[in-house]
Amino acid sequence: MTDIATAKEGRQMGSGLSATLGHVRYVLAGNLVTAFAFALFVIIILLALFGPWIVPFDPLASDTAAALKPPSAKHWFGTDQLGRDVFSRVIVATRLDVFIAVASVALVFFMGGLAGVAAGFFGGWTDRIVGRIADTIMAFPLFVLAMGIVAALGNTVGNIILATAIVNFPLYARVARAEASVRREAGYVQAARLSGNSEMRVVLGHVLPNIMPIMVVQMSLTMGYAILNAAGLSFIGLGVKPPMPEWGIMVAEGAAFMVSGEWWTAFFPGLALMTAVFCFNLLGDGLRDIVDPQRRT
Repeated sequence: MTDIATAKEGRQMGSGLSATLGHVRYVLAGNLVTAFAFALFVIIILLALFGPWIVPFDPLASDTAAALKPPSAKHWFGTDQLGRDVFSRVIVATRLDVFIAVASVALVFFMGGLAGVAAGFFGGWTDRIVGRIADTIMAFPLFVLAMGIVAALGNTVGNIILATAIVNFPLYARVARAEASVRREAGYVQAARLSGNSEMRVVLGHVLPNIMPIMVVQMSLTMGYAILNAAGLSFIGLGVKPPMPEWGIMVAEGAAFMVSGEWWTAFFPGLALMTAVFCFNLLGDGLRDIVDPQRRT
């Protein structure tokens, strides 16, 4: 009997995985824009993972004799003011910018998402505390608040991630609170309570999974903002410290040479930044169609 049950469970898991993959293929085939966004996302992730090993030049090695050379067969994106290969630096910078985006989004999901779910589900003083924290953060211009946090704590990667998560806290908290407050009196929640589940188990096992579709879409959109926020901080000198390759630093350093005609020093890092943000923004609709059970076909 045990072997039969195990085999049956294995078939059910296999059929569930097959149905999920089939739904993903259906969504991508029906929306070419979404398919393009996912393909671009895969390329960005591969560059983030393997970029340092596939670049043709050391991104930190300078060669003043080859400074400010235009794009050529040897240097595809040209060289910067220190003779460093811009293509290699753009590729290697992908890892840092994607890491900042992923880490900050994961942190703000646990901070704001779980706080918002608790506020919407339990209400009362929990709702008031989370609401006041969100209102306080929203009282500041968000980028200025990020600047203040990084300036006070120091411009390290960890502090940039923390600052980006804090300024996004109200957005996650309010979305999660609205979704949880709608679902706290739903039939499946009442059934879970009547089955003897604790309130915490109801929240984590029934409410949170049902608001994940909209939260996943929000996470995709916020990743683009996180990259822009990190690049903006680096552009004004409060982000990642040189000579570490980072798109915002490269745009800031290259902007000074665009007036004299060396456009490539800022154009290609800016193009990489725009492409990444564009990709994450396009992913939102596709992720909603994939993870929302109501859109299953």
